Amino acid sequence: MTLAVCFGGLALCAFVVLVLYGRELGRMATWLRTHDAQSNSRMTTEMPGPGFAAMARAVNEALDAADDERQRAASERRQFQRDLASLSHDVRTPLMGASGYVALAADEPDAARRTYYLEEARTRLGDMERLLNALFAYARANDPAADFDLRPVAVLPVLAEVLTGQFPAFEERGWEPEVRFCDEAFTVEADQEALKRIFENLVSNALRYGSAAPAMAQNGRQLVFSNTVAEPDAIDVGRLFERFYRADVARAQGGTGLGLAVVASLAKAQGIEVSAAINGSELAIALGFPDVS
Repeated sequence: MTLAVCFGGLALCAFVVLVLYGRELGRMATWLRTHDAQSNSRMTTEMPGPGFAAMARAVNEALDAADDERQRAASERRQFQRDLASLSHDVRTPLMGASGYVALAADEPDAARRTYYLEEARTRLGDMERLLNALFAYARANDPAADFDLRPVAVLPVLAEVLTGQFPAFEERGWEPEVRFCDEAFTVEADQEALKRIFENLVSNALRYGSAAPAMAQNGRQLVFSNTVAEPDAIDVGRLFERFYRADVARAQGGTGLGLAVVASLAKAQGIEVSAAINGSELAIALGFPDVS
């Protein structure tokens, strides 16, 4: 009789525990189904023991991660809207300028003035073409389906080709770029055309915004592009690789704000680490290449 009572008590206890467990699981499931994704509330448990506490902790961690992702996505959407507004302004300004000069030329009887107006219109159309080309390059650099042909590439010949192509611009400024390689046979794993684009953008950036001839120095697996800038305090190196970021001097000179963003995207796609620093009046942009396997 006593044994039967014990078994009955144990069975009753087990039944009660199962009921409580089932009720708690149901309460948690209901909370998950009805939880407002925008709410800061978090799951709690009314049952003792580590199991339910661990479950509530895991759910809350997942909710926190999802909330962080929502905030990041919302921030990116806001930034994208600002970028679109900036892009719209940058495209509209030269387009309206070109249209205005064309209209002036159409009504101008003097041949010399008409030629001047048409040259000004051509200049503004050239500005718009550069912006659209930069946008195209940025889109390609960020295309997840882009196919990069990574293979061993000797760096110095690619850099020399870029510098040769920019010779007229250097000559116009009276600058002679300084190239220092500890290892002239320095080879990296990269897509040659993408690497060339990175070098072109870095050299163009130095030519456009630098106040003295740039220097390119290789040491170990790193290649550093450096040049003196007129207003180093105006440059936010933390934002230098953001799309459409432009310091005041870049805005004054009509930069697109995409050149270094393309550099960052192409570098990331090839496993190249890119960083920037201001040292006194000098801007230094470093490319850190992974070891060739």
